[in-house]
Amino acid sequence: MAERTRIMVTGIAGRMGRTLAEAIATHDDLLLAAALERADSSVIGADAGELCGLGRNGVVVSADLASVVSAGDVVIDFTAPAATLAHLDVCRDAGRAIVIGTTGLDAAGREALSTAARDIPVVYAPNYSVGVNLSLRLLEMAARVLGDSVDIEIIEAHHRHKVDAPSGTALRMGEVVAAALGRDLAEVAVYGREGHTGARDRRTIGFETIRAGDIVGDHTVLFAADGERLEITHKASSRMTFAAGAVRAAVWATKQPPGLYDMNDVLGL
Repeated sequence: MAERTRIMVTGIAGRMGRTLAEAIATHDDLLLAAALERADSSVIGADAGELCGLGRNGVVVSADLASVVSAGDVVIDFTAPAATLAHLDVCRDAGRAIVIGTTGLDAAGREALSTAARDIPVVYAPNYSVGVNLSLRLLEMAARVLGDSVDIEIIEAHHRHKVDAPSGTALRMGEVVAAALGRDLAEVAVYGREGHTGARDRRTIGFETIRAGDIVGDHTVLFAADGERLEITHKASSRMTFAAGAVRAAVWATKQPPGLYDMNDVLGL
């Protein structure tokens, strides 16, 4: 049997961390090599397999990536910006690849990714769903064809626990559409409306955010003209969609030279 890819997962006790562990467990050629949680978590020292409902696997949940990073080939990180950047530094020092799905990184955080990517493979994407990444290509095509003849709105919905808005995926959709139209999203984005706003400026790209219940992730981009409208929608019904894509990216990353990559690279798009 070929040597297994050893994957380390941060935020193992969270919804995404548990789903990543489940995704890894479905592949005979993959191994959960390390599991991380924040230092004040009650699960430190627990067996990661038991924690994730997969049966005992002997992987002890740790709070210190540096102490276990030599056990794996690649880290998958869906945590929070500060934690992600700390993990990035550890991976850079250890020469390990990292796959990042954390949203809410600011300009300085994204610059840190670029800097680390000079030394290690870094995959960074706001969404690891194959369907979402195909949608980005469809959005680019629609924007180029429809041009300035439509009003564009991006509507996204997520579960009540999501802490950032708009979602990273919605922002990426906006970036793709704006670039296809030759616009700067920072200049044309409108985040919600209230009161007497006046007539809509056609060059703007609107964002609407919904936070409710246990919605995994819905995104719709609306291109509205006089007499017709086009809607491109992606709906995720399970976090396994994202986990499977992230695991695919992790395996791919271990075979790449240093660089900053996204899911288009992973999927060969």
